[in-house]
Amino acid sequence: MTTMKSLVIAEPKKMIWATRERPAPAAGEALIKIIAAGICGTDIHAWAGNQPFFSYPRVLGHELCGEVVALGEGATGVEPGQRVALIPYISCLRCDACQSGKTNCCEQISVIGVHQDGGFCEYLAVPAGNLLQVEEVAPEAAALIEPFAISAHAVRRASVGADEDVLVVGAGPIGLGVAAIAAAAGANVVVADTSEFRRAHVAKELGLAAIDPARDDFYDALRAQFNGRLALKVLDATGSPAAMNNAVNLMRHGGTVVYVGLHKGDLVIPDSEFHKKETTLMGSRNATREDFNRVRDLMASGQLRAAMMLNAHFAFTTLAESFEPQVINNRELIKGVIHFDR
Repeated sequence: MTTMKSLVIAEPKKMIWATRERPAPAAGEALIKIIAAGICGTDIHAWAGNQPFFSYPRVLGHELCGEVVALGEGATGVEPGQRVALIPYISCLRCDACQSGKTNCCEQISVIGVHQDGGFCEYLAVPAGNLLQVEEVAPEAAALIEPFAISAHAVRRASVGADEDVLVVGAGPIGLGVAAIAAAAGANVVVADTSEFRRAHVAKELGLAAIDPARDDFYDALRAQFNGRLALKVLDATGSPAAMNNAVNLMRHGGTVVYVGLHKGDLVIPDSEFHKKETTLMGSRNATREDFNRVRDLMASGQLRAAMMLNAHFAFTTLAESFEPQVINNRELIKGVIHFDR
């Protein structure tokens, strides 16, 4: 029996090392050796015990880059030795959403690393059809294709085009991805965030204007960026009810609001502004293969860089010990990547 090392979240706030049997790929599956893994907000919520639809024990990790080492019977699309990124969403392909091409919001969706064991381990068997070849992308960037793909899906939902005035609210990983991808589409992008540290990151790594929405003159500052007007499109990546409720006030007449961040409670939107502006309001969830392909191509061309959201690195071998002090308690963490021994 060949074994491997796995990091298991046994219960809230308790991570333990476990030695498990290395999986063998079933029919249609590929076995990948993990090279790099991103740390997501979902992982942090699961550690804290407040991730919905989550059960323990669980191996976290859904933002993954690996190398194909073996194929199960009938697996196609990838070959041993190829570097790949994971599309972690397992869709039923039968529900109305799947049948209409919206596999990202499948009624029965299961996410690797959330609803089933993920990649905070040395090897993982996954459906071969959920892998994306990333030979031209560095491993630490490839591990971030999934969060960037969520951002790309939101930008596509908003139909962001060249020269449009776009406001991104929230400079967390998803907001940063939205801003970078909207800018790559040629939009005029401004980011709003209350954190001075994150605004500085936007300016340094994305080269975009960043404004504090808590400023008394925020609306004046915003209009100054857009030639005296409000944003045509507002993409909110905060998950904050206060910010989401206010999004329609940041948009000009005839504009669009897209909620990328998730708030588990109710929202209260000012209907007078909503109707007066004939607002288009939509949600954006997960991503499709089209979005993953788009991100891979933008990374390969240099238009997207890992450093646009990545600002911390961790070793898998010491992650159980470092997770609480260096991830949970790190107020300046935007996005971290775990590196595995090769």
